[in-house]
Amino acid sequence: MRLTRVHIDQTLHAGSEIALPEGPATHLARVLRLGVGDACVLFNGDGHDYPARIVALGKRELRVAIGEASAVDRESPLRLILLQGIARGEKMDLILQKATELGVAALHPLWSQRSEVKLDEARAEKRLAHWRSVVASACEQSGRAQVPEVAAPLSLTAALAALPAGGLRLILDPEGELAFSTLAVDEGAPVYLAIGPEGGWSPLDREQLRTAGFAGLKLGPRILRTETAGLAAIAALQARFGDLA
Repeated sequence: MRLTRVHIDQTLHAGSEIALPEGPATHLARVLRLGVGDACVLFNGDGHDYPARIVALGKRELRVAIGEASAVDRESPLRLILLQGIARGEKMDLILQKATELGVAALHPLWSQRSEVKLDEARAEKRLAHWRSVVASACEQSGRAQVPEVAAPLSLTAALAALPAGGLRLILDPEGELAFSTLAVDEGAPVYLAIGPEGGWSPLDREQLRTAGFAGLKLGPRILRTETAGLAAIAALQARFGDLA
């Protein structure tokens, strides 16, 4: 039987006992109805799973004993970074969740000229915490033991300026100069995939992306929605250069 995996944002040590945070504790005790003696698996993003067993359960606390760590290798050899125009509500959650399941290494939410979602500083911080929770939950489900970074949302201009030098840089374009059949990726080099928001990239956005070294990649003749485009491209890239063989 597959054990429930729980993400814990703290250091884990074999042989120790810890009280789980309220969220995971509530999920195990009230949703899954686990009790003393039942097993689960903890992970904190360090690349290991930690088998654990519930040793105490009360109204306000659930304690587990942690077993020996085991290394988990479910990361793609393709380092794929998604630059995603912020989409509305559940669409953004879906993109982050499925991109994590498909093996992206990092996610960079961004605003562009045609973005429909506007967030002030307080709402941006709250939304970022929510997005990181979505990604951690996707890791729980998919078996990943390294949690992809979700960067703080930035403008397209700021996000492009912050990118390190090098790497293959792609935007989807039915008229693009690159095709999957001839695409080449240098071993170990990152691949940056930029996907526009619901309103698409504006001419100014495209100019900025091209100036920053992004080339157009053909992904079929159809125009895809933002919640479809990135996931389709990620799956295709992983099948050709990653671990979806």
